[in-house]
Amino acid sequence: MNTWTDFKKASRFRVIPVMLVPVFLGALGAFMWKGVFHPWLFVLTLIGSASAHLFSNMINDLWDYRSGADSLAQETADAISTNSGYLAGGKMSERAFAQLAWSLFGLGILSGVILSLFSGWIVMVFAILGGLIAYYYVAPPIRFGYRGKGYGEVAILLSFGVLPVLGSYYVQTGSLSWEAALLSMPVGLLTTLLLFNHHFLHWQADKQAGKNTLVVVWGEQRALRFSKWLLFLAYGFLILCAVIGLVPLYALLALLTAIPLYRIYGRLGAHNPSSAYLPLMGASLQASIRCGLIMMAALLVQGLIQL
Repeated sequence: MNTWTDFKKASRFRVIPVMLVPVFLGALGAFMWKGVFHPWLFVLTLIGSASAHLFSNMINDLWDYRSGADSLAQETADAISTNSGYLAGGKMSERAFAQLAWSLFGLGILSGVILSLFSGWIVMVFAILGGLIAYYYVAPPIRFGYRGKGYGEVAILLSFGVLPVLGSYYVQTGSLSWEAALLSMPVGLLTTLLLFNHHFLHWQADKQAGKNTLVVVWGEQRALRFSKWLLFLAYGFLILCAVIGLVPLYALLALLTAIPLYRIYGRLGAHNPSSAYLPLMGASLQASIRCGLIMMAALLVQGLIQL
Protein backbone atom coordinates (compact mmCIF):
# COMPACT_ATOMS: atom_id res chain seq x y z
CA MET A 1 0.00 0.00 0.00
CA ASN A 2 1.14 3.55 -0.73
CA THR A 3 1.38 5.30 2.65
CA TRP A 4 1.10 8.83 1.28
CA THR A 5 -1.85 7.90 -0.94
CA ASP A 6 -3.61 6.20 1.97
CA PHE A 7 -3.01 9.22 4.21
CA LYS A 8 -4.47 11.60 1.63
CA LYS A 9 -7.56 9.45 1.18
CA ALA A 10 -8.10 8.72 4.87
CA SER A 11 -7.78 12.39 5.82
CA ARG A 12 -9.66 13.64 2.72
CA PHE A 13 -6.65 15.79 1.91
CA ARG A 14 -8.11 16.93 -1.43
CA VAL A 15 -10.37 19.45 0.32
CA ILE A 16 -7.51 21.09 2.25
CA PRO A 17 -7.80 24.32 0.16
CA VAL A 18 -10.97 25.27 2.05
CA MET A 19 -8.76 25.72 5.13
CA LEU A 20 -5.63 27.11 3.49
CA VAL A 21 -7.46 29.83 1.54
CA PRO A 22 -8.73 31.65 4.67
CA VAL A 23 -5.25 31.44 6.23
CA PHE A 24 -3.84 33.12 3.11
CA LEU A 25 -6.58 35.75 3.27
CA GLY A 26 -5.76 36.69 6.86
CA ALA A 27 -2.05 37.05 6.09
CA LEU A 28 -2.68 38.96 2.86
CA GLY A 29 -5.10 41.25 4.65
CA ALA A 30 -2.29 42.10 7.08
CA PHE A 31 0.01 42.68 4.11
CA MET A 32 -2.38 45.03 2.30
CA TRP A 33 -3.69 46.94 5.33
CA LYS A 34 -0.59 47.04 7.53
CA GLY A 35 2.28 46.32 5.14
CA VAL A 36 3.58 43.44 7.29
CA PHE A 37 4.38 39.83 6.37
CA HIS A 38 6.43 37.29 8.35
CA PRO A 39 7.07 34.29 6.06
CA TRP A 40 8.09 31.66 8.61
CA LEU A 41 5.18 32.54 10.93
CA PHE A 42 2.88 32.22 7.92
CA VAL A 43 4.27 28.78 7.01
CA LEU A 44 3.83 27.58 10.59
CA THR A 45 0.26 28.90 10.58
CA LEU A 46 -0.42 26.92 7.41
CA ILE A 47 0.97 23.75 8.97
CA GLY A 48 -1.05 24.14 12.15
CA SER A 49 -4.28 25.00 10.35
CA ALA A 50 -3.90 22.18 7.83
CA SER A 51 -3.25 19.68 10.64
CA ALA A 52 -6.33 20.87 12.52
CA HIS A 53 -8.48 20.56 9.41
CA LEU A 54 -7.32 17.03 8.61
CA PHE A 55 -7.85 16.06 12.26
CA SER A 56 -11.39 17.41 11.97
CA ASN A 57 -12.03 15.32 8.84
CA MET A 58 -10.77 12.15 10.47
CA ILE A 59 -12.42 12.61 13.86
CA ASN A 60 -15.68 13.27 12.02
CA ASP A 61 -15.29 9.98 10.16
CA LEU A 62 -14.39 8.18 13.37
CA TRP A 63 -17.49 9.25 15.29
CA ASP A 64 -19.83 8.89 12.31
CA TYR A 65 -18.52 5.33 12.01
CA ARG A 66 -19.08 4.66 15.71
CA SER A 67 -22.60 6.12 15.58
CA GLY A 68 -23.53 3.97 12.59
CA ALA A 69 -24.19 6.93 10.29
CA ASP A 70 -21.53 5.86 7.80
CA SER A 71 -22.76 2.26 7.63
CA LEU A 72 -26.34 3.40 7.06
CA ALA A 73 -25.17 5.75 4.31
CA GLN A 74 -23.61 2.78 2.50
CA GLU A 75 -26.68 0.58 3.01
CA THR A 76 -29.37 3.14 2.11
CA ALA A 77 -30.29 2.88 -1.57
CA ASP A 78 -30.62 6.58 -2.39
CA ALA A 79 -27.79 7.82 -0.18
CA ILE A 80 -24.26 8.71 -1.25
CA SER A 81 -21.60 8.20 1.39
CA THR A 82 -19.11 11.08 1.82
CA ASN A 83 -16.74 9.50 4.33
CA SER A 84 -13.24 8.36 3.41
CA GLY A 85 -14.25 4.69 3.46
CA TYR A 86 -11.22 3.64 5.50
CA LEU A 87 -13.29 2.66 8.54
CA ALA A 88 -16.63 1.76 6.98
CA GLY A 89 -14.78 -0.17 4.25
CA GLY A 90 -12.46 -1.95 6.68
CA LYS A 91 -9.30 -0.55 5.06
CA MET A 92 -7.85 0.65 8.38
CA SER A 93 -8.41 -0.43 11.97
CA GLU A 94 -10.26 1.94 14.27
CA ARG A 95 -7.22 2.14 16.54
CA ALA A 96 -4.79 3.04 13.74
CA PHE A 97 -7.25 5.58 12.34
CA ALA A 98 -7.67 7.24 15.75
CA GLN A 99 -3.90 7.33 16.32
CA LEU A 100 -3.35 9.10 13.01
CA ALA A 101 -6.13 11.59 13.77
CA TRP A 102 -4.72 12.46 17.21
CA SER A 103 -1.21 12.76 15.76
CA LEU A 104 -2.54 15.48 13.47
CA PHE A 105 -4.17 17.15 16.46
CA GLY A 106 -0.84 17.08 18.30
CA LEU A 107 0.92 18.70 15.35
CA GLY A 108 -1.71 21.43 15.27
CA ILE A 109 -1.35 22.15 18.99
CA LEU A 110 2.46 22.15 18.74
CA SER A 111 2.26 24.70 15.94
CA GLY A 112 -0.06 26.81 18.08
CA VAL A 113 2.30 26.70 21.06
CA ILE A 114 5.28 27.82 18.96
CA LEU A 115 3.27 30.60 17.33
CA SER A 116 2.01 31.80 20.71
CA LEU A 117 5.61 32.29 21.87
CA PHE A 118 6.21 34.76 19.05
CA SER A 119 2.80 36.30 18.40
CA GLY A 120 0.98 36.13 21.74
CA TRP A 121 -1.09 33.81 23.91
CA ILE A 122 -4.29 34.55 21.97
CA VAL A 123 -3.01 32.11 19.32
CA MET A 124 -3.66 29.29 21.78
CA VAL A 125 -7.23 30.50 22.27
CA PHE A 126 -7.77 30.07 18.52
CA ALA A 127 -6.09 26.64 18.57
CA ILE A 128 -8.04 25.30 21.55
CA LEU A 129 -11.36 26.69 20.34
CA GLY A 130 -10.80 25.18 16.89
CA GLY A 131 -9.91 21.81 18.44
CA LEU A 132 -13.02 21.78 20.63
CA ILE A 133 -15.27 22.64 17.70
CA ALA A 134 -13.68 19.95 15.52
CA TYR A 135 -14.01 17.24 18.17
CA TYR A 136 -17.43 17.94 19.62
CA TYR A 137 -19.04 18.49 16.23
CA VAL A 138 -19.77 14.73 16.23
CA ALA A 139 -18.31 13.41 19.50
CA PRO A 140 -20.44 12.75 22.61
CA PRO A 141 -21.67 14.10 24.88
CA ILE A 142 -22.23 17.36 22.95
CA ARG A 143 -22.44 16.27 19.28
CA PHE A 144 -23.79 19.65 18.26
CA GLY A 145 -23.56 18.69 14.57
CA TYR A 146 -26.33 16.14 15.22
CA ARG A 147 -28.76 18.52 16.93
CA GLY A 148 -30.30 20.25 13.93
CA LYS A 149 -30.44 23.73 15.47
CA GLY A 150 -27.92 25.37 13.13
CA TYR A 151 -25.04 24.82 15.57
CA GLY A 152 -23.12 22.87 12.95
CA GLU A 153 -23.42 25.64 10.38
CA VAL A 154 -22.21 28.25 12.88
CA ALA A 155 -19.30 25.97 13.77
CA ILE A 156 -18.29 25.63 10.10
CA LEU A 157 -18.45 29.40 9.61
CA LEU A 158 -16.17 29.85 12.62
CA SER A 159 -13.80 27.01 11.72
CA PHE A 160 -13.39 27.77 8.02
CA GLY A 161 -13.90 31.51 8.09
CA VAL A 162 -13.60 33.65 11.18
CA LEU A 163 -11.01 31.66 13.17
CA PRO A 164 -8.42 30.98 10.40
CA VAL A 165 -8.66 34.48 8.88
CA LEU A 166 -8.62 36.30 12.21
CA GLY A 167 -5.97 33.94 13.61
CA SER A 168 -3.69 34.31 10.60
CA TYR A 169 -4.07 38.09 10.74
CA TYR A 170 -3.27 38.06 14.46
CA VAL A 171 -0.12 35.97 13.94
CA GLN A 172 1.16 38.55 11.45
CA THR A 173 0.19 41.73 13.32
CA GLY A 174 -0.17 40.78 16.99
CA SER A 175 -3.62 42.39 17.03
CA LEU A 176 -7.26 41.58 16.26
CA SER A 177 -9.50 43.61 13.98
CA TRP A 178 -13.10 43.75 12.82
CA GLU A 179 -11.79 44.13 9.27
CA ALA A 180 -10.25 40.65 9.35
CA ALA A 181 -13.45 39.18 10.78
CA LEU A 182 -15.50 40.78 8.00
CA LEU A 183 -13.00 39.63 5.36
CA SER A 184 -13.62 36.06 6.51
CA MET A 185 -17.33 36.08 5.73
CA PRO A 186 -17.43 35.45 1.94
CA VAL A 187 -15.24 32.32 1.96
CA GLY A 188 -16.51 31.27 5.39
CA LEU A 189 -20.10 31.32 4.19
CA LEU A 190 -19.21 29.57 0.93
CA THR A 191 -17.52 26.76 2.85
CA THR A 192 -20.54 26.62 5.16
CA LEU A 193 -22.64 26.28 2.00
CA LEU A 194 -20.40 23.44 0.80
CA LEU A 195 -20.72 21.51 4.05
CA PHE A 196 -24.45 22.21 4.21
CA ASN A 197 -24.98 20.92 0.66
CA HIS A 198 -23.14 17.69 1.35
CA HIS A 199 -25.93 16.69 3.78
CA PHE A 200 -28.32 16.37 0.81
CA LEU A 201 -26.30 13.36 -0.39
CA HIS A 202 -27.23 11.16 2.57
CA TRP A 203 -29.91 12.89 4.60
CA GLN A 204 -32.19 9.82 4.60
CA ALA A 205 -29.43 7.73 6.19
CA ASP A 206 -28.65 10.56 8.64
CA LYS A 207 -32.30 10.54 9.69
CA GLN A 208 -32.17 6.81 10.44
CA ALA A 209 -28.96 7.24 12.43
CA GLY A 210 -30.41 10.07 14.50
CA LYS A 211 -28.09 12.64 12.91
CA ASN A 212 -30.44 15.60 12.84
CA THR A 213 -28.85 17.94 10.33
CA LEU A 214 -30.91 20.90 9.17
CA VAL A 215 -31.73 18.98 5.98
CA VAL A 216 -33.26 16.22 8.14
CA VAL A 217 -35.10 18.65 10.43
CA TRP A 218 -36.39 21.02 7.73
CA GLY A 219 -36.86 18.59 4.88
CA GLU A 220 -35.38 18.80 1.40
CA GLN A 221 -37.44 21.70 0.01
CA ARG A 222 -36.90 24.17 2.89
CA ALA A 223 -33.24 23.20 3.20
CA LEU A 224 -32.72 23.88 -0.50
CA ARG A 225 -34.16 27.38 -0.09
CA PHE A 226 -31.77 28.01 2.80
CA SER A 227 -28.88 26.77 0.65
CA LYS A 228 -29.69 29.39 -1.99
CA TRP A 229 -29.95 32.06 0.72
CA LEU A 230 -26.43 31.18 1.92
CA LEU A 231 -25.13 31.64 -1.63
CA PHE A 232 -26.53 35.18 -1.91
CA LEU A 233 -25.37 36.06 1.60
CA ALA A 234 -21.79 34.99 0.87
CA TYR A 235 -21.49 37.12 -2.25
CA GLY A 236 -23.33 39.97 -0.55
CA PHE A 237 -20.52 40.10 2.00
CA LEU A 238 -17.99 40.15 -0.83
CA ILE A 239 -19.69 43.24 -2.24
CA LEU A 240 -19.71 44.83 1.22
CA CYS A 241 -15.97 44.17 1.64
CA ALA A 242 -15.29 45.88 -1.69
CA VAL A 243 -17.58 48.85 -1.01
CA ILE A 244 -15.93 49.70 2.32
CA GLY A 245 -12.42 49.15 0.94
CA LEU A 246 -11.34 45.96 2.68
CA VAL A 247 -10.57 44.49 -0.73
CA PRO A 248 -9.94 46.46 -3.96
CA LEU A 249 -12.92 46.88 -6.27
CA TYR A 250 -11.42 44.50 -8.82
CA ALA A 251 -11.87 41.72 -6.26
CA LEU A 252 -15.51 41.82 -7.38
CA LEU A 253 -14.40 39.67 -10.31
CA ALA A 254 -14.98 36.88 -7.80
CA LEU A 255 -18.73 37.42 -8.28
CA LEU A 256 -18.34 35.49 -11.54
CA THR A 257 -17.60 32.35 -9.54
CA ALA A 258 -21.24 32.30 -8.42
CA ILE A 259 -22.58 31.75 -11.94
CA PRO A 260 -21.88 27.98 -12.37
CA LEU A 261 -23.28 27.28 -8.91
CA TYR A 262 -26.38 29.41 -9.46
CA ARG A 263 -27.12 27.59 -12.72
CA ILE A 264 -27.13 24.21 -10.95
CA TYR A 265 -29.82 25.40 -8.53
CA GLY A 266 -31.98 26.07 -11.58
CA ARG A 267 -31.80 22.38 -12.54
CA LEU A 268 -33.06 21.14 -9.17
CA GLY A 269 -36.69 20.54 -8.34
CA ALA A 270 -38.45 20.48 -4.99
CA HIS A 271 -37.46 16.82 -4.54
CA ASN A 272 -34.39 15.24 -6.10
CA PRO A 273 -32.47 11.95 -5.96
CA SER A 274 -29.20 12.13 -4.03
CA SER A 275 -27.18 11.88 -7.25
CA ALA A 276 -28.69 15.20 -8.41
CA TYR A 277 -26.80 16.93 -5.62
CA LEU A 278 -23.36 15.75 -6.70
CA PRO A 279 -22.98 18.60 -9.25
CA LEU A 280 -24.12 21.04 -6.55
CA MET A 281 -21.39 19.74 -4.25
CA GLY A 282 -18.72 20.06 -6.93
CA ALA A 283 -19.81 23.58 -7.88
CA SER A 284 -19.93 24.62 -4.21
CA LEU A 285 -16.34 23.49 -3.69
CA GLN A 286 -15.18 25.28 -6.84
CA ALA A 287 -16.98 28.49 -5.89
CA SER A 288 -15.43 28.52 -2.41
CA ILE A 289 -11.89 27.97 -3.70
CA ARG A 290 -12.11 30.19 -6.78
CA CYS A 291 -13.71 33.08 -4.92
CA GLY A 292 -11.00 32.83 -2.27
CA LEU A 293 -8.24 32.70 -4.86
CA ILE A 294 -9.48 35.84 -6.61
CA MET A 295 -9.74 37.66 -3.27
CA MET A 296 -6.20 36.51 -2.42
CA ALA A 297 -4.84 37.74 -5.74
CA ALA A 298 -6.56 41.12 -5.33
CA LEU A 299 -5.14 41.61 -1.81
CA LEU A 300 -1.65 40.62 -2.96
CA VAL A 301 -1.66 42.88 -6.02
CA GLN A 302 -3.01 45.84 -4.05
CA GLY A 303 -0.50 45.23 -1.28
CA LEU A 304 2.37 45.25 -3.79
CA ILE A 305 1.04 48.43 -5.40
CA GLN A 306 1.01 50.15 -2.01
CA LEU A 307 4.61 49.23 -1.12
